[in-house]
Amino acid sequence: MNDSYDDIINLPHHQSETRPHMDPGDRAAQFAPFAAVTAHGAVIRETERLTEDRIFLEESDTALLNERIRFISENISSRPFVRVTYFQPDEKKSGGAYIDAQGRAKKLDAYERKLILTDGTKIPLDDIIRIEGEIPDIPGD
Repeated sequence: MNDSYDDIINLPHHQSETRPHMDPGDRAAQFAPFAAVTAHGAVIRETERLTEDRIFLEESDTALLNERIRFISENISSRPFVRVTYFQPDEKKSGGAYIDAQGRAKKLDAYERKLILTDGTKIPLDDIIRIEGEIPDIPGD
């Protein structure tokens, strides 16, 4: 029987002298299906992600908050411990999230309007809705 492959059937498997042997997993990856709509899943996840609406304080609550900020400013050298809740706007869609931060107040930057904690957290004063901690009772609490 004279087969057309008789001349090569018993030859050893060719191994390149210039290229390294490809790992079987990498070789198989060449034939993996192409995901043409990979961004579609990310868009769906982003749409499903929930955000919260910003809370606007009543005038009396804003006045109380301003008194607490004034107290922190006047006592910044003693680094009072504070717990702050503030709104962080979402970068991709309307709304945002309320963040709780706590630590010792390091600086009250009037120019940038930020409260800076000793751990480096910078909190925009205009986004704060609650301040608690080492702050004496202020009339109206």
